[in-house]
Amino acid sequence: MEVSRIALGCMSFGSGDEWMLDEEESREIIERAIDLGINFFDTANVYSSGESEEILGDVLAEYDRDKQVVATKVRWPGATDHRNAEGLSRKTIQQELEHSLDRLGMDTVDLYQIHRWDYDTPIETTLRALDDAVRSGQVRHIGASSMWAHQFQQALHTSDRLGLARFETMQNLYHLTYREEEREMLPICAKEDVGVMPWSPLGGGYLTRPHEEFDETTRGEHEKENVGLPYHEGAGREINARVEELAEEKGVTMAQLALAWHFHKDWVTAPILGTTSVEHLEQAVEALEIDLSASDLEYLEEPYEPVEVYGFE
Repeated sequence: MEVSRIALGCMSFGSGDEWMLDEEESREIIERAIDLGINFFDTANVYSSGESEEILGDVLAEYDRDKQVVATKVRWPGATDHRNAEGLSRKTIQQELEHSLDRLGMDTVDLYQIHRWDYDTPIETTLRALDDAVRSGQVRHIGASSMWAHQFQQALHTSDRLGLARFETMQNLYHLTYREEEREMLPICAKEDVGVMPWSPLGGGYLTRPHEEFDETTRGEHEKENVGLPYHEGAGREINARVEELAEEKGVTMAQLALAWHFHKDWVTAPILGTTSVEHLEQAVEALEIDLSASDLEYLEEPYEPVEVYGFE
């Protein structure tokens, strides 16, 4: 499949938190994204207990479905929370896929991803269930998300050994102040021809404003909960300052510059942009036109220091 260079993240659609968008507000974002040429939408059964999938499905039903690429996920509870509503067992995958397709109003989802590793289910069981979903026509492609590189390699090897559908995408945490994925995961993805869809490409908002202003956001508790993340201290502060400096020099926003960095990384297919603002969405698309020189990239990356691994659970 061919997808736009930006994926629209749909976690903000629904009513799970006060900062989320209702159906009318979500529709405005989705429709503007389509107008701007974005055809890639990423949601999950757990986002607002499935409400995000419902909203996305309702809006896309009014457009040519063949032109859109829809991704959703399974691992955490969807509309109901019980023991078999979470995990990656055959039962959970089968029933949650049915529920997701029903909420999306679709017979087939383009990309079905595991929403983290399940330590209670053998990967062979998970992959067989996903392979059945592909063979039945309910799913076109399967993908994975943040996990240890050895786990991902084990999954790929298992698929090859058993002749099962293999993970074709990796959705992992990756941005200027969190580059731990460059050590093992991203080289594996490049070697195995796996598409990369970074989540939180702006560090949960950390790369959109100066460090001192981060905890003053009006978006709500979602970003404030990120204050204690490992990349907010040490070299992260220096990188944040350099993003601010270079953005001012180029006459763009910090968010645009941080996104442009992703567009210059060969192993990134499409960063997943979550937004509650049409203006920010439009600015993200404009960031595709920002040219960063080799010296710009080096200046942004040079201060980086290793940080604690984050986002696997």
